[in-house]
Amino acid sequence: MSDARTGGAGAQALIRMRAITKVYGAGQAAMHALRGIDLAIHSGEFVAVMGPSGSGKSTCMNILGCLDTPSGGSYRFQEIEVPSLTRRQRALLRRHRFGFVFQGYNLLPRTTALENVELPLMYRGTPLRERRELALGALADVGLSGWEQHRPGELSGGQQQRVAIARAIVTAPAVLLADEPTGNLDSIRSHEVMELLRGFNRRSGVTIVMVTHEADMAAYAGRVVQFADGLVASDVRQAENA
Repeated sequence: MSDARTGGAGAQALIRMRAITKVYGAGQAAMHALRGIDLAIHSGEFVAVMGPSGSGKSTCMNILGCLDTPSGGSYRFQEIEVPSLTRRQRALLRRHRFGFVFQGYNLLPRTTALENVELPLMYRGTPLRERRELALGALADVGLSGWEQHRPGELSGGQQQRVAIARAIVTAPAVLLADEPTGNLDSIRSHEVMELLRGFNRRSGVTIVMVTHEADMAAYAGRVVQFADGLVASDVRQAENA
C-alpha cells in the first residue's frame, strides 16, 4: 500500500513541501506557525486539511496558493521552486494555476453574478466575447443558468457560494483551494456545495485542497491531512473516496 504522503513510488507530485516552516515575529515574540511540514499532493487528488485553530492549516494553505511565503524549507509546484520566484512571478503563478473559494464568498456586491465570474478572466486579458462565454458556461456548471444578472444581495448564501465556485473554476485551474467553503452555510446547502466540488474533482480532474473543521465535509475528500501544532499529525486516505 502506498503512503498517502508520497502518492506511491515513482509518482511525480504536483505539489511537494519539504521541511516548510513559517515564523511570525522575532525573538521572544516569535510565533512558529509551521514547524517543518512535509506534504505531497498529486494531480487529481481531493485533500481535506483539518486541525484546531492555530494548528497551521490556514498558513499552509496561504503558502500553497502563493499568498504567503515560507520562512524555510522547499515548496515545489510542478517542479518550480516557488519561494525563489519574484512577487510578480508568484502572482502570475497564482493567477494562472490556482482557483480560490473562501468561506465569506468574497463577491463584489455591486456587480452581477456573471461579472463576478468574469473577473479572473479580465485579469488575464481574455477578450470580452470569450470571457462572457466561459463565464456563462461556469455558471451553468454550478446550476445557476438564469441567475446571471442577479447581484450577490439577491442570492441566497448557497447561490453566492456557487457563484464563487464558478469564478474559481472559470479559468480551468490546476488546483482549487477552498478555505472553509461551507462555513457560512446550513447543512443542506453545505452538502450541495460538497457534491458540486466532488463532482468537479471527478469529472475534470481538478486537484482540490480544502480546509475544513467539519468531519462530514472532509468525508467527501479522498484523503484527510490532520494538522497539530504546526506539523502534519496524520495523513490518511479514505478508501471509499480514493
